[in-house]
Amino acid sequence: MKARLLLLIIIIFFSIPANAFQGPFKVRNLYPIFLHADQPLLESAEMKNSLSLSLSHSSTSTVQDSAHWKIYLDMEITEFTLRFNRVIYKLFELGIDVPIYILGGGFLDGFLEDFHSSIGAGNYGREKRPKNELLYEVWHDNKLIVRGLSTTSIGDIRLSIKRHILGSGSWLLGVMGNVEIPLDNGRDGLSNGSLDAGISLLLDARLSETLMVYSNLGAVFPGDVRGYKRLDLENFIYGGVSIESMLWRNWSLLVQVLAQGPIYPETDLGAVDRGAITLAFGGRYHTERHSIDLSLTEDLSTSGAPDFIFNISYRMEI
Repeated sequence: MKARLLLLIIIIFFSIPANAFQGPFKVRNLYPIFLHADQPLLESAEMKNSLSLSLSHSSTSTVQDSAHWKIYLDMEITEFTLRFNRVIYKLFELGIDVPIYILGGGFLDGFLEDFHSSIGAGNYGREKRPKNELLYEVWHDNKLIVRGLSTTSIGDIRLSIKRHILGSGSWLLGVMGNVEIPLDNGRDGLSNGSLDAGISLLLDARLSETLMVYSNLGAVFPGDVRGYKRLDLENFIYGGVSIESMLWRNWSLLVQVLAQGPIYPETDLGAVDRGAITLAFGGRYHTERHSIDLSLTEDLSTSGAPDFIFNISYRMEI
């Protein structure tokens, strides 16, 4: 009898969420010609003090040209980001993101060709290029705009402010604004050399003790690319949904979709002109103050996003 009672207590203990919901995955779209245009991150409406470290690795292969454009993107990008968020007098949350990018030819071309062939999927034309060799150039009317080289560089600094608007026990509505401050010119493709800005509405809805849905709707106003030739970028809207499901006391699964409009002017290139839709899925282990995320992001629309993004993140509440 005592053994059964002890087993029941253990089962109940490990079925109760510990500091349950932690928010969406923080994964940025690393498509090379868009990553400097204030790419949106799905956010929770909740305000918290936190410090996080995030490592993402992506592979992109878009080598296309039209009557007026040449967009040559064949590379892998690694992003290491430090994020710090602080709640000020319980009125609003201030945030800063500092990214570091490693740009190069990478090492995954052979593996990705074999993997895509094994599942019968397209290879984005990767087989037509030398393996693991960097190519990053954007031309318009035979005039160079961007030429990227193998490098490690700090990216644009992102500053944000978030505040609650309305809420109850099961839902919370907030608003967030942000700016991206350039630290470089737009010639190397890791910055656009201009100030970007964005605004969004954030809605958290608790459907049960083990299920939370985060919804975001926003608009971004990117600055011009100040490259070898100036390029005007388009304002765009985005929307996304993230579902966090608590499976066990310290474990949860997340699935999220993010869609955004086109950013470049009309290029007549399908890989650039269509809106981007990405799907991220993975798991999270968390304790009362710490969490570790592991996720994979796939390009659903074969446009405006890398072939994949692998992300691992650590977050600590402070």
